[in-house]
Amino acid sequence: MAKKVYPANHAHPRYWGAWLGITLMRLGALLPWRFKLALGRGIGLMSWKLATRRRHITDTNLALCFPELNDQQRADLVRKTFVANGIGILETATGWCRDPEHLRHRVAFRGTEYMDRAMAQGKGALIIGIHFSTLDLGGALHSLFFPADVVYRPHDNPVFENFMTRARRGIFGAAIDRHDLRGVVRRIKSGHAVWYSPDQDFGREASVFAPFFGVTAASIKLTAKIAKMTGAPVMPLMFHRNPDNRTYTLEYLPALENFPSGDDVADAAQVNAFIEQAIRRHPEQYLWLHRRFKTRPPGERSFY
Repeated sequence: MAKKVYPANHAHPRYWGAWLGITLMRLGALLPWRFKLALGRGIGLMSWKLATRRRHITDTNLALCFPELNDQQRADLVRKTFVANGIGILETATGWCRDPEHLRHRVAFRGTEYMDRAMAQGKGALIIGIHFSTLDLGGALHSLFFPADVVYRPHDNPVFENFMTRARRGIFGAAIDRHDLRGVVRRIKSGHAVWYSPDQDFGREASVFAPFFGVTAASIKLTAKIAKMTGAPVMPLMFHRNPDNRTYTLEYLPALENFPSGDDVADAAQVNAFIEQAIRRHPEQYLWLHRRFKTRPPGERSFY
């Protein structure tokens, strides 16, 4: 597929949709909390009804990962997932467009002693983040307690990319392109903590096949590679919206042990086991809308 070519003039009509989206995000970030929740639920429910392709992907993922659920239970979880991710749009807007200090009273942070211990080693740290609906708000809340850089995927639309990157640089120390391995290693070796999310399917060349919820999944090797290149502790981080829909919990667990082990499959399986543990706490808040099991071992048909 040919790569899209974008005009150099950011006032071009092709960008008007992006500018409108940015304006709506800025306005949404200013809404009172109960209005954000109501609007997010509405967005989620509308998407659940209209986005049939994403609903199919979500249902397929949940059927693979939670075979113990019956059809009605899984359908309920699909709906809750769309609602949670709809709320996540307003949470992202809040994380990008508001000073996180105004949310300090809404967050509890546990396990900070593990991060203190890791940073005291002077080797930096690699933080395992996860693609929950709360991802970007979680980064903003994390910044209230610990500084960190972030690895991210640049957006194709340059207007939205500029907005997104500026927002993330306001939260994190640096926003590093996911293809810039040297930049990640350099920041960690200089003593920084870097937030990295290794829970998506990046294709066969970047991955090994390791279990995830009991299903063989393409799991990237880069987490172990970065740890080997830097000697930094790898820190599992959980973050969720609490059931009251008003407060959040962030929690560090102890650094991964015997990591990297030198066995790419074992290392990927260890990372996947933590991600699975975190998801099981609040499965509806995970981004099940993406094709986590897109890449299959040779000879296997696509699940989607």
